[in-house]
Amino acid sequence: MQNFRNLEVWRYSHALTLEIYRITEAFPRAEMFGLTSQLRRAACSVAANLAEGCGRTEAEFGKFIQIALGSASEVEYHLLLARDLGFLSLEAYQQPSTTAVRIKRMLASLLKRIRGGATPSGISPKRRATVVRVVSLGAG
Repeated sequence: MQNFRNLEVWRYSHALTLEIYRITEAFPRAEMFGLTSQLRRAACSVAANLAEGCGRTEAEFGKFIQIALGSASEVEYHLLLARDLGFLSLEAYQQPSTTAVRIKRMLASLLKRIRGGATPSGISPKRRATVVRVVSLGAG
């Protein structure tokens, strides 16, 4: 079992979630149960799935990374939609969108590393610790 806080991608995801909450405060009140809620839930899902996956088996960890990757894509789209609807300026859109794309690359790299070293029974705990340590140092 790994501490999710050691994953650099989790730290980026958590920071993005905080930023999403901040920027969605200015969205129209009519969107509270629409785009605001969807964007916040998708952002939370990335970090939450990484946290949950760290407490699971190796095979399950890969599945949680895949779910986090899907949620990161959802965040990327919802930010684009918010920009196109005029809820975000181009300036307010660029930073979180760039971060979402970076998170997707990091997740894809982590997933590739986990699957690349997998045996039919999964990655050994020693191998997983190495993968997590390398990714948390920014080599992903």
